[in-house]
Amino acid sequence: MDGRRFIQVYTGDGKGKTTAAAGLALRALGAGWRVCLIQFCKAQPSAELEMLQKAGGGRFTLRRFGAGSFIVGEPSDEDRAEARNGLAEAREAVACGAYDLVVLDEINQAVHFKLIGIPELLALLDARPDSVELLLTGRRAAPELLARADLVTEMREVKHYYAQGVGARHGIEF
Repeated sequence: MDGRRFIQVYTGDGKGKTTAAAGLALRALGAGWRVCLIQFCKAQPSAELEMLQKAGGGRFTLRRFGAGSFIVGEPSDEDRAEARNGLAEAREAVACGAYDLVVLDEINQAVHFKLIGIPELLALLDARPDSVELLLTGRRAAPELLARADLVTEMREVKHYYAQGVGARHGIEF
């Protein structure tokens, strides 16, 4: 078994990036790892993350940095402040030695909306100790991030019931 730790990216317009990240976090917890999941641009409750908190046995940390709704149009000052706070928390989580896996959920969106600069994100990657697996999620991952990642998975939407007007369903989308 290879014990190396890598940088992973889950991106694309398809559904399931956060859910896949939650699945990886659950696997890591099952292996005895300590996991920190930091959400950017989101503040809504999520059944999968609530379950991880319950199952984590004190080895799972969840931090949310979002203004309470998805960003539509120009980001607000609150969006910018939340992203700055989330980035500071991410730097600490990666560097502190307390976590084996750090998930930065929707950080790609924070970069896309210019809440976080790509140089700041790349500096975070540079500061990552070899003992930390790092997973970054969200649509529109920057090409610079994709070039630096060890694994990139793109979720592609083929068909989605949202197109027929079906809204988010508890237990499925949140």
